[in-house]
Amino acid sequence: MTATRRSPGAELKRFLGAFSPEMAKVALRVRAFVLAEAPLAHEQITDASNAVAMGYSLTDRPGDAFCHIAVTAQWVNLGFNRGSQLPDPDRLLQGSGRWIRHLRIESLDDLHKPHVGRFIRAAMKDARGRDAAGSIDRAAPRSVVRAVYKKKRRPTTDEGDA
Repeated sequence: MTATRRSPGAELKRFLGAFSPEMAKVALRVRAFVLAEAPLAHEQITDASNAVAMGYSLTDRPGDAFCHIAVTAQWVNLGFNRGSQLPDPDRLLQGSGRWIRHLRIESLDDLHKPHVGRFIRAAMKDARGRDAAGSIDRAAPRSVVRAVYKKKRRPTTDEGDA
């Protein structure tokens, strides 16, 4: 299937307005990269208290996510929900939990590293939402804002807000 570019939408842009322009740019490029590798993925966007998070799954269920993006003030994490199960002979993935591993993306240069796309494709390969033949049979992918938390504990664009 040919990938169609999905606009980030006004809500996501507004959520990312709490971060520096450079970090917002990195976050949007990571998002575009994930959607280029996984054009059939559904996207769940959450404006949480300390980060903006985007989860990607082959179904419309957030629990089926195979990867996620978490935007913080200093970097963007590209996380893999079953990352401990991914082949990682060079030990590039960070994290020590039972399942989740991530790559820290600090600049646009980090997206040019060949392992980034390989990890996304590997995570998607065994994602929930595929039938026994490996096909994906469902409605067109969409982006959904899942939750917005009123109280923020992250930097904002106004210096007086904290």
